[in-house]
Amino acid sequence: MMRLSSARSVLSRVATRAGRGSASLSSTARMATVARFATPTPTSTTIRYQSTAAAAATPTEETTPKATTPTPFVSTAERKYEYFENVELTPEGVAVIRFDCPGKPVNTISFALKDEAKVLWNQEIDSNGAVKAVVFSSAKPNMFIAGADIFDIKSIEDKSQLVPLIEDGLDFFQSMKKKGIPLVCAIDGPALGGGLEWALWCDYRVCSDSKKTKLGLPEVKLGLLPGFGGTQNLHKLVGLQAAMDMMLTGKDIRPKKAKKMGLVDLVVAPQSVESVAIECASQLADGTLKAKIKKKSWMNWAIEDTPMGRNMMWQQIDKMVEKNAGGNYPAPLKIIEAVQYGLQEPKKRYQKERELFAELAATKESEALIGIFDGMTQMKKHSFGKDAAIPVKTVAVMGAGLMGAGIAQVSAEKGLSVLLKDTKMEGVARGQAYMQDNWKKKVSRKRMTQYEYNIHSSNVTPLTDSTASWKRHFGQADLIIEAVFEDLDLKRKIVADVEAVTPDHTIFATNTSAIPISDIAVGAKRPEQIIGMHYFSPVPQMPLLEIIPHDGTSDSTKATALEVGTKQGKTCILVKDVPGFYVNRCLGPFLVEVSALVRDGVDLETLDKSMKKFGMPVGPITLADEVGIDVTSHVASFLSNADLGQRMDGGNIAMMQNMVDKGWLGKKSNKGFYSYDGKKKTINPDVKAYLKDYVQPLDRKLEMEEIQDRMVSRFVNEAAKCLEDDIIENPVVGDIGLVFGTGFAPFRGGPFRYLDQVGVASYVDKMHKFADNYGAQFEPCQLLQDYAATDKKFHS
Repeated sequence: MMRLSSARSVLSRVATRAGRGSASLSSTARMATVARFATPTPTSTTIRYQSTAAAAATPTEETTPKATTPTPFVSTAERKYEYFENVELTPEGVAVIRFDCPGKPVNTISFALKDEAKVLWNQEIDSNGAVKAVVFSSAKPNMFIAGADIFDIKSIEDKSQLVPLIEDGLDFFQSMKKKGIPLVCAIDGPALGGGLEWALWCDYRVCSDSKKTKLGLPEVKLGLLPGFGGTQNLHKLVGLQAAMDMMLTGKDIRPKKAKKMGLVDLVVAPQSVESVAIECASQLADGTLKAKIKKKSWMNWAIEDTPMGRNMMWQQIDKMVEKNAGGNYPAPLKIIEAVQYGLQEPKKRYQKERELFAELAATKESEALIGIFDGMTQMKKHSFGKDAAIPVKTVAVMGAGLMGAGIAQVSAEKGLSVLLKDTKMEGVARGQAYMQDNWKKKVSRKRMTQYEYNIHSSNVTPLTDSTASWKRHFGQADLIIEAVFEDLDLKRKIVADVEAVTPDHTIFATNTSAIPISDIAVGAKRPEQIIGMHYFSPVPQMPLLEIIPHDGTSDSTKATALEVGTKQGKTCILVKDVPGFYVNRCLGPFLVEVSALVRDGVDLETLDKSMKKFGMPVGPITLADEVGIDVTSHVASFLSNADLGQRMDGGNIAMMQNMVDKGWLGKKSNKGFYSYDGKKKTINPDVKAYLKDYVQPLDRKLEMEEIQDRMVSRFVNEAAKCLEDDIIENPVVGDIGLVFGTGFAPFRGGPFRYLDQVGVASYVDKMHKFADNYGAQFEPCQLLQDYAATDKKFHS
């Protein structure tokens, strides 16, 4: 009945359901794009987190990042304003105001921009009788306004101070309206968050049909709500159902749909946006054009504008939010509250909106989600120098299985020429079919045009061992990505074969999830050009990429891998070459503790429910089934024999190997911990009977909180140990890695922000108690103990 009934997750896929089996354990918990607000590039940090109390308490002068003072803006006749180009007045009396934020490719709304906009308006527009209409445009190509400047929000410690600042911004928008002249927006590129809210204050909106143009209010993804009138102004244009759908999901709206739903008035070619907007503004001023609000259908009127229909609508929305947010995300509820209050108390609607915004900005959930977004921004940069990376135009992918085909797909979609090679044509054909099926789905869902489908397909060249020209093709490759079986001898042979036919500059990357990169590089002619690129399956959906250099890998190779991964749409983290790297290494102790809890009598459904309640996308039992019991068992066994020592003690991972021997491989065999014969999965009765001999129940029932803490503490402690051992560079990398690689509860911000929120000292005390009760595997690492002793946080 309602458009909202088919809305996407209120978290906009912040943590989605697990995918099917893959080459690495952590690849099932998917993470999607966090809000597309823009933020200044943070100063990179090189602080090392040594496990000594003194170092933890006081960073040295050499390791403390030094802030740079920006050059103050000086107004000149050629450039009167810092955030805007000089105002242009057409002969018809249309003032064109172009956003142009300095020093970056995007425009963002900051408090400084707001203050300057007031000055500009007062000096150039308000008292100028020659101005008959205003067009807001952008001096930057393919860019209107990317959103609010998140740094402004982060910089204010007392979030209640946001209320008067936002009020000042609202006063400016309302003063624009009081001028009584037509306001038109010329949108080419993103109009997101505060950018769309600015456009909503205008009378008419013209946008381009560019692929880069998108409109949306993604604040919910940062645990916030639209604060510059969005919760009150949007539904007047598009209706309550569409407005709630946009605000609760944070989804992007493309130009064609924006026109259809009434969000914009015209869609034109990019090169015509500003000129058409000026023409429309002139016509609005002289009365030859009238701005019209899209008329509601009879059905939408019945749902949105009658007491019975509106009541049913709100009930449906509440159900959707409860189902998708699970009580962990306060922003959706506050968005609903803001809209409902505005409908009931229209004179106070904007006041309520900004008060709710300030409340959300003060929540730990918003802090966590903003931290994730900030971390994503940091991961797009590297410190190896602007020209360190080699140009990459051609990527050769060795192995056309699920992983290889996925890597080929994300490369071809970004315009890279891809050589997809397998031993036989049947393998290559399966890889091509995988990519084409994915692209056909995108075409059917209007997320890709047929032309784009054809271009992507033409970017892939299939090759086999029997292809006479494969060596000649590889002679053009800039980067090789190997995605074959986990066999060291095979990988070394591939390195030798590839080095014999590729140019000297070609980089060799391996997608191994376990074998040390240094071992693969042994005997190579160009070991400095060998690196690990650990993708997570399914590659097109999973956002994380671990970049693993060995000790001899050159900076140029590291920079190239990072830049290619970023081009492929991945969030890349640099990880030390150790068993399990970072993500899988953290999952090892967690898996062992799952087996320990099963032994202690916790039933399988309770284990799943406990971790979902904590905020994970799926529970550990479902995770094992989705990945495959065989894969899960292999990872756990591998890490048990690696260098983690007692941190892999406490459980019995042989339980899973016995299940593998019985053919209970999980979802792929229709039987694992769960049975998948019917429409609804149920606990496998054979596993239930099998576990009776394994279970040694405790003399007391474990409460859900203790179950959660036992699993999560093993996870978090290993993350901290990775930081202590320089496996990851800093807590931001650690948070991003586990949120994007395992689905670690996004509203908690990752393991290190979670520790900050609950308190490192109290968490260390909890782990000591667990160590006393269950064994040394719970002993907190030295870094955690140091931070507890000095009352230090991982994030300032």
